[in-house]
Amino acid sequence: QVQLVESGGGLVQAGDSLRLSCAASGRPFSTYHMGWFRQVPGQEREFVAAISMSGWQMRFGDSVKGRCTISKINAKNMVFLQMHNLKPEDTAVYYCAAREVRPSTVEISTTSSEYRIWGQGTQVTVSS
Repeated sequence: QVQLVESGGGLVQAGDSLRLSCAASGRPFSTYHMGWFRQVPGQEREFVAAISMSGWQMRFGDSVKGRCTISKINAKNMVFLQMHNLKPEDTAVYYCAAREVRPSTVEISTTSSEYRIWGQGTQVTVSS
């Protein structure tokens, strides 16, 4: 069973940058995509970004396009979410998630239910 642990959240000011990290441990997936989602209490979980096993395919949520970069280091089982020009609307708990896929899968899913392994989340708070 793969376990995911996020880190890097905190309190920042609008316009600041922040990098979130996700460390995976345990039994690895043969082929998987990694994603980042965020959630505000009382609201639906929102897709932020995801990356394929190879790292060649990426997808970003509309609300963060141009302000986020996702990357990974397979050898270290690490995934990163680099955010810049943060806005108060970015305030949320950010979750790292893993989606096991067939080796031929190219499309990146934005659906949270398709990601079966989740971390505990890390809080990001952006002040005005």
